Amino acid sequence: MTAPVSSAPAPEDGATAPALRMSLAPLGSQPALLDGAWWPRSRDLGAELPQLVAVLDPLWGRITRVTVNPTHWPADFARKVPVDGHVVKVGWFLAEQDPHQLLLLSYRTSRWDLLVIPPETDPATAAWLMTAASDPLRTSTGSQLVAESANAPDLVTTPA
Repeated sequence: MTAPVSSAPAPEDGATAPALRMSLAPLGSQPALLDGAWWPRSRDLGAELPQLVAVLDPLWGRITRVTVNPTHWPADFARKVPVDGHVVKVGWFLAEQDPHQLLLLSYRTSRWDLLVIPPETDPATAAWLMTAASDPLRTSTGSQLVAESANAPDLVTTPA
């Protein structure tokens, strides 16, 4: 049900980069509120965004701007993030944006909304959230999905 996503190229020192933890709605579907989910490893946007944008640029067109709600990000997050030869501008909206969502804008495709799964989320819950956020039939916001996963532990099962 989700589009496969590969990790970004390995760092120059020869160590392999950790795989990008993300799921996307199926190609051609029209998700109501979310286009998928992203599970960053930290709350450092300057460190996390380059890998996400590097993977999404070829799929969606060059990402030029990202917006977040600062509720779950440090106050000193990067306002401009260099990615593969271009700069992605990062803005924030407190009241206007769901605190559990990331908005990406590109020249070609326009707008994409991703659920941001908190880095400290356990793997089983994150797997459930990734599946739920990339289901084109769902009509939940990011915060609604996070609340649903916290209040309904019987929905979360360990992946086989």
